[in-house]
Amino acid sequence: MRVLVIGGYGTFGGRLARLLADEPRLTLLLAGRSEGKARRLIGALRSDAVLIPWRFDRDGDLAAQLAEAKADLVVDASGPFQAYGDRPYRVAEACIAAGVPYIDLADSSEFVAGIDALDARAKAAGVFVRSGVSTCPALSSAVVRRLAEGWSVVRSVSAGIAPTPWSGMGLSVVQGIAGYAGKPVALVRGGRTAQGVALVETRRATIAPPGATPLRNLRFSLVDTPDLRTLPVLLPGLRDVWFGAGTTPEILQRMLNGMALLVCWRVIPTLAPLASLFHWAINRLRWGEHRGGMVVAAVGEDARGREVRRSWHLVAEGDDGPFIPSMAAEALIRKMLDGDRPEPGARASVADLELADFEAAFARRAIRCGVREEIPASEPVYRQVMAGAFDAMPDAWRAVHDLRAGTLTVEGRAMVRRGKGLLARLVGAVVGFPPAGDDVPVAVCFERRGNAELWTRTFGGKTFSSLQEPGRGRSAHLVVERFGPLAVAMAPTTHNGRMSLVIRRFSAFGVPLPLWLGPTTAAHEEIVDGRFHFDVEIGHPLTGMIVRYQGWLA
Repeated sequence: MRVLVIGGYGTFGGRLARLLADEPRLTLLLAGRSEGKARRLIGALRSDAVLIPWRFDRDGDLAAQLAEAKADLVVDASGPFQAYGDRPYRVAEACIAAGVPYIDLADSSEFVAGIDALDARAKAAGVFVRSGVSTCPALSSAVVRRLAEGWSVVRSVSAGIAPTPWSGMGLSVVQGIAGYAGKPVALVRGGRTAQGVALVETRRATIAPPGATPLRNLRFSLVDTPDLRTLPVLLPGLRDVWFGAGTTPEILQRMLNGMALLVCWRVIPTLAPLASLFHWAINRLRWGEHRGGMVVAAVGEDARGREVRRSWHLVAEGDDGPFIPSMAAEALIRKMLDGDRPEPGARASVADLELADFEAAFARRAIRCGVREEIPASEPVYRQVMAGAFDAMPDAWRAVHDLRAGTLTVEGRAMVRRGKGLLARLVGAVVGFPPAGDDVPVAVCFERRGNAELWTRTFGGKTFSSLQEPGRGRSAHLVVERFGPLAVAMAPTTHNGRMSLVIRRFSAFGVPLPLWLGPTTAAHEEIVDGRFHFDVEIGHPLTGMIVRYQGWLA
């Protein structure tokens, strides 16, 4: 299959080329105004596909250029689609006239929603035209369908996308956002058509796939995505829809929020002239975790009319997250290679792909995703926090953490090591950690107290306790362990039947503190030869190791 990728050496087109480079059934024409840039990208890729640099001018003679390319599919990955001028669909129209299927990675709600004006012409020509073959609305729509399985109606959808600060955001994306920042955005609220204000309205959320290390609690600002228009059409009972972007570092987002307010208040007409400055700042003033993610939360009703809530979470590590906007086009092209082509006609890409198509692409990279059901507070603490990852753990592990009421005591043997420094010994004495010893008898008593559990550990007659509970607010989807005035919020992560705890937040006397001031913990639990094994080391940068205890419980 011969695919012409307009913008093929740009941010999204280049990533699409990398995603498809392992496919020997493809010939990719990486097109744009600069053949030199296309050649440089091709030189940097190891590819089983045939890669050809190709000159293409979207403002030139499209019919002649398409005839020369002899493509079986045209992908427009250039943009910004918000600035395509008086004839925004000229490339799609030329493809229909030439009888060539067309898809684009548009993120403009107006552009994507308006593509159906070409529907009759596309059907008459027997070709398909799909707009928004990207994260929104292709992936987001597939996620909503997965969340709504078994529901009679979807009432509310809210979502947020959080790119890693190291992603290298393209200028076309920044230009699009700067163009509508501070201006009205059409959406649905309370079952009625309403308007929000782009990059002025904000919400917070924690992206936490079950069993994975979550992103930190993030601030999301309202953005104009195609879903604000496509979802109300797909879901007639939808009463509320909201989409936000969680740009980090947060201070840059807050500055952009403030400037968007100036547009909203009509102090300045637009932020569009500042797009290049924003692009420079976003791609240079960056710090924090090299991780990104996405969350989609839905509220609906089941077949009995009862309210139900579900959310889908995705976390992408390192450089893998920035590939996600191009994965919808990748998945659609791979399906075409296997003989599964979209039906003729022009429409938004809201039903051509299912979540399983994306999951196959995610599996090839460091991307984890999963669904969270709303779990009652009566359930065990770790079940509430870990959601589906709890049920995937071994039976013997779940038996230790499956406390709904009353008390549970388990016993075993352990080895204890204590830090030798003065500060380490002092902290250990204040907390009440046990003295060092080999083959020490240990008993752990779990006592349910409301929505929390009191853990009382006794090592050879020496006892110390902590309270564990599900986190709330900015500690959502974390286990919060309290030692007196100290609170440590930890993420239970899972891998091959082992549960590990990763510290994500720390506070003293209710005041949040930087993690570098707090304790360090290396803790994991697993089942070995049918026994519950634990290994916990607690320390601090100033003290080194304070205590380590490892052993088994039966």
